[in-house]
Amino acid sequence: MRPAINTAKRIIENSKFYVYHKEQNKGAKKFLKNIEQEKGKLSDVNKKLCLEYSYDIFGSKIYAPWLFVYCAYSRVFKEGWIPDNYYGSVVVPAINGEYGQICNRNAVISKLIVEFDSLDICYYANNLFIDTNCNVLSESKLIKTIFSQTKKVVFKLEDSRQGKGIYFFDKNSFDVNVIKQLGNGVFQKYIEQHEFFSNFTKSSVATIRITSVSDSYGEIKIKAGYLRLGRKNETHVKSASAMRIAINIENGKLSDDVYFPNWKSSNKLPGNNISFGGEIIPSFNKCLTEVKRMHKNIPFVRCIGWDIIVDKNDNFKLIELNGGHNSITFNETLQGPCFKDLKWENLNKK
Repeated sequence: MRPAINTAKRIIENSKFYVYHKEQNKGAKKFLKNIEQEKGKLSDVNKKLCLEYSYDIFGSKIYAPWLFVYCAYSRVFKEGWIPDNYYGSVVVPAINGEYGQICNRNAVISKLIVEFDSLDICYYANNLFIDTNCNVLSESKLIKTIFSQTKKVVFKLEDSRQGKGIYFFDKNSFDVNVIKQLGNGVFQKYIEQHEFFSNFTKSSVATIRITSVSDSYGEIKIKAGYLRLGRKNETHVKSASAMRIAINIENGKLSDDVYFPNWKSSNKLPGNNISFGGEIIPSFNKCLTEVKRMHKNIPFVRCIGWDIIVDKNDNFKLIELNGGHNSITFNETLQGPCFKDLKWENLNKK
């Protein structure tokens, strides 16, 4: 029976591998087409360099399509780029593994990272409502606990990604039975963001995505960052529609162009004439300091995508953190190679 079981497992794993890379490369080809419409076709010389690099460094040409994307944007080939499907299939399992999943367990992660001014009010986990001190709450105590601190509450499901699994309640619309049907998650205070971000979007809270890594010595390094903005009348930022502006992590300055989900760009925001190129994120150094401090408490999750914001009182606020496949395509395309010093290309050889 054992050989048959092992064969079945191999077939399942190979099927997952095939589907994952097929979907990844399908997305890369779509983005490549849009980039080429703006910047011109990827040259045959650069395409050949991408194919050779993919095979020689990562062991397969299956990783070439994302290199095409990066190279088409940059107009020049750069050694050190990490294809997003290599990052997801090789890097993340090797450097984060199952430990990365704790980033989605709100009741646990807040204790580990020691968040001083947390948005968390309480949690729903395994059919229990618990406060931030792990005291179990009755349903009546739950409502009192939540709405004594805020008029509007956000409930976010564990493993919520790409802006999905996020719900908003006030005291009149709150229903305990709805929460129980939704599943495990965290109740958080609603953020009133800094005026800087409200100038861009008033209907939803903007998010700053910071990517940090823990190197082989446990030193925390900030590798990349960008600002995500929701569209008009959206309650929160959603990956399917969000606009992104790259941030210079050395000084917090916004780049001159905003990028839409299809990777087309503009130097203006839709329906907004505000100038953003060169504007500096408020309290940016404080944001980086806080990210490094928190990551230092969980160095075994080697790469994390932090979604943060600065509130109306100039205070740092953590919205969520991602220890899974936090896409690196945007930063690698615009600012990469971002991870060249980490030798991730050798993980496949191990």
